[in-house]
Amino acid sequence: MTGRPGLPRYTLPVRSRRRTRWEQQTPTWREARPSLIADALKRSTARPSGNWYVIGASRDISGDRPFGRTVGGVEVVAWRTASGELRAGPGACPHLGAPLRDSRVVCGSLVCHWHGLTLDGHPSAGWEPYPAHDDGVLAWVRLDALGGEPPLDRPVVPQRPRDKAVDAVFTAVGRCEPEDVVANRLDPWHGSWLHPYSFLDLAVVGAPSSDADEDAFTVDVSFKLAGRLVVPVRAVFTAPEPRTVVMRIVEGEGATSVAETHATPLSPAPDGSPRTAVIEAVVAVSGRRGFAVARAAAPALRPLIRWAAGRLWRDDLAYAERRRLLRHMGRFPG
Repeated sequence: MTGRPGLPRYTLPVRSRRRTRWEQQTPTWREARPSLIADALKRSTARPSGNWYVIGASRDISGDRPFGRTVGGVEVVAWRTASGELRAGPGACPHLGAPLRDSRVVCGSLVCHWHGLTLDGHPSAGWEPYPAHDDGVLAWVRLDALGGEPPLDRPVVPQRPRDKAVDAVFTAVGRCEPEDVVANRLDPWHGSWLHPYSFLDLAVVGAPSSDADEDAFTVDVSFKLAGRLVVPVRAVFTAPEPRTVVMRIVEGEGATSVAETHATPLSPAPDGSPRTAVIEAVVAVSGRRGFAVARAAAPALRPLIRWAAGRLWRDDLAYAERRRLLRHMGRFPG
């Protein structure tokens, strides 16, 4: 892997740059080789997931009401016990098929709202739980029949900042498959072309070779603040399992912060086209003293982080959906 020297360590993270018109950027299409992206995608989909799927943000699953998600056509319900432990299982009541996502949680047990069947998370009345895992930011469920892989005891959770972090989770749904979402993230070259409102001066300074064990794309990029003000960083994109891509800041402001993109297949749309949930977890840290204020204001910051992620995913889902459409029609050039 080659590239220019590491970014300078600025005392202040904010820099001013001269305005450049969008069309005056250096084209990146030659570097964004379809075969390179396809090979990285192929290697990522071959990595083990242990049949674990992200279903949502940890904080969205409470002890007050059940949480429902249909994963790959499998109806899943999740809730928390009185001690806060995550429980998950089939989303249809074994009695007469009531949607358990619409039921109630009472003293840590799920009580069906049709006939009062009570589930405490253990096998009961033909209902069998699914293995569930809460990593502190995201909730996962293991669906062995859907995944078809050798199961793992725990999901492949990327390394994150350990403490003093602010986290937020954004979710959107697109008419595409998980591989289309992952392929979008394994194409960092589109960044400043497709998202000029957020990224400037993007340069991919390292890309994996065809025989790489790990798909690591190293990117130098400036996050746009306002006007001419930008924050330059170096980030690395990796794919630790088939439905996850992680962007980690390795140099510059917020080093070790991550943005995890998880692609979870859902039930098909009414017209039969596939649907995928993009569940993106942002875990941000900073060594600056003022970041303590940001941590204290995390409840107010999370909507802003989700808004910024939503702005990007409006365009990225259009990319993923277009890719899936062309694949379906046999016209995808990659």
